[in-house]
Order: sequence, then C-alpha cells, then structure tokens
Amino acid sequence: MTDTTARAGAPAENLSLDEAAALAPVVSPAEAAELVAEGAFLVDVRSELGRSRTGSIPGATVGDRYAIDEEFDLAAATRHAPVVSLDTPIVVVCGSVRGSGPVAAELRAKGFTNVVHVEGGFPAWKDAGLPTKAPA
Repeated sequence: MTDTTARAGAPAENLSLDEAAALAPVVSPAEAAELVAEGAFLVDVRSELGRSRTGSIPGATVGDRYAIDEEFDLAAATRHAPVVSLDTPIVVVCGSVRGSGPVAAELRAKGFTNVVHVEGGFPAWKDAGLPTKAPA
C-alpha cells in the first residue's frame, strides 16, 4: 500500500475500503452502535467544520486526528479519561474510512488491541437511523 498520509493521523485521501480494513477492522454503523452501547469509547475525529456542517453523534468525544499521541497516552493528563488501558474498546468515526482508518491504525500501532472504525463514517451512521444531533 502506498503511504497516503502527510503526517501521523492525517486523512488518507486515496484509501480504498480494502486498504482501510487492512489498517484496522471496519464495522457497520449498527455494529459500532452496539459496541458503544456495550461501553466502547466513541471518538469522532472529523474536523470542527465537518461536524458543524453535518451534525454530531450524541455521546461521542471529539478527537484531534493530529494529536493521537497526547489524547491516547495512558500516562498523560491530557488523555481521554475513558481510555484506561490498551484493551479499552475504541470506535473511531470520521467522515469516511479515509479519515478513521489511519487514526484506528495509529491507535493499534500504539498497542491498543480493541480498535475499530465505522464503514461509511458519519454519513452511514446517520443513514442507518442512529442517533445524531443536527448541525450547529
């Protein structure tokens, strides 16, 4: 696979679904919602502009795809509080697998063992009739 990221966590604009699935497991929106209902940490790595245009997912934590090291460092005070161990279940959502795939892969490379990302991203989540908030 060709390196399609400019820096760690950057969106991979030319990433196919197969390539994204090779980075980290891809799950359907329904499967992702079930994982979240069972306690998985849902992190939305879309930009502020993306969320303001399309809406958000209630309960999702906004993550910065360019700050994965700081936000998921178990020893850092700046980490997301629900992330307590390398086996914390994490569901990554973006506008597509091109954004979530590299983030999920980076988390797996950091040693997280239970990371998936959502096939079709936020648009698929919304189209599946799962809970969303309207754009601000």
